Amino acid sequence: MKALAAVLYEQGGKFVFDEVDLADPKENEVLVKIIAVGVCHTDEGGRQWMIEPPVVLGHEGSGIVEKVGSGVKDFKPGDHVVITVASCGSCEFCLKGMPFACPHMGELNIGGKMLDGSSRISKNGKEIKNFFGQSSFAQYSVVNAHSLVKVDKSVDLALLGPLGCGFQTGAGTVLGCLNAKASDSIVIFGCGSLGLSGVMGAKIAKCKNIIAVGGTPDKLKLAMELGATHTINRKEIKDVAAEIIKITNGGANLAFETTGAPAIFDIALASLATLGKLALCGVGNKFTFDPMNLIIGSKTIVGSNEGNLSYHKFIPQMIEYYKKGEFPFDKLITFYDFKEIEKSFEDSHKGIVVKPVLRISH
Repeated sequence: MKALAAVLYEQGGKFVFDEVDLADPKENEVLVKIIAVGVCHTDEGGRQWMIEPPVVLGHEGSGIVEKVGSGVKDFKPGDHVVITVASCGSCEFCLKGMPFACPHMGELNIGGKMLDGSSRISKNGKEIKNFFGQSSFAQYSVVNAHSLVKVDKSVDLALLGPLGCGFQTGAGTVLGCLNAKASDSIVIFGCGSLGLSGVMGAKIAKCKNIIAVGGTPDKLKLAMELGATHTINRKEIKDVAAEIIKITNGGANLAFETTGAPAIFDIALASLATLGKLALCGVGNKFTFDPMNLIIGSKTIVGSNEGNLSYHKFIPQMIEYYKKGEFPFDKLITFYDFKEIEKSFEDSHKGIVVKPVLRISH
């Protein structure tokens, strides 16, 4: 079938709206009509360096099942779905409900291919690479069924795509990877979609201190509205770690670093209390540190991949939190028309918006 897609033909270049050919779903695959798709910093990474063009990016899609391939039992046409991160579905970790640990994660998400080693997207007979198993900057997507999560039809489907990556990573890191409790003091570095969804996760956990650290007053104000008990403007406070230690009376039990900036990592590590735990999900830079800073105080650093949770359980859980008013992630979203994709990236880069979401017209 033919589908309109925003194709990247040159690394670092602009998106080109082009009609591409989309193959029928194969065994255990599903054709999804994309309703909306979030724009994530990982898409910018894909644009700049992660994958060689030509490629169709997009990895926070939500849509409606159009057609299913052979062997698909859990989905049918008309189902509302969120498309999440690609994993194989058959390794020991996927079978244990731990898709975030799938050993095929890298190749399936940024290797440009589906499970069988080919892409479902082409133009004039030439293959176009796949991204995160979905390539949802397009009207339609062919996806492995294991990457789909069926969602409640009573909730606006256009809102739900970022639950498959950004919001899942933010809230999931706090509730899953860090296992935050009411007795914990947590500090969250960065007030983008990851950090702010982390703030909401910390509020759900009822953490006694929820400290948001950022450099933009408007976003720090939003962090307070979403549940932060304290905010720190890193551009105004000379010693951020000392301020955190003062607020918490000895340091944070938990820290969540979303920026990937080495200077922020140093502050995060310095802000931890004895037995403190620091979760990382920001990428793009290398960190260096003295192991003695971990040994003294028996501190822990852990990587968080999508919150280190089962996507198939946590995405519906986030929707339930949303319906109860406990996870108002819609406050982070700004909608754009599909054709405004360049503007959505620009606004995100400038910090004008938190989470751009493209509405896909048909």
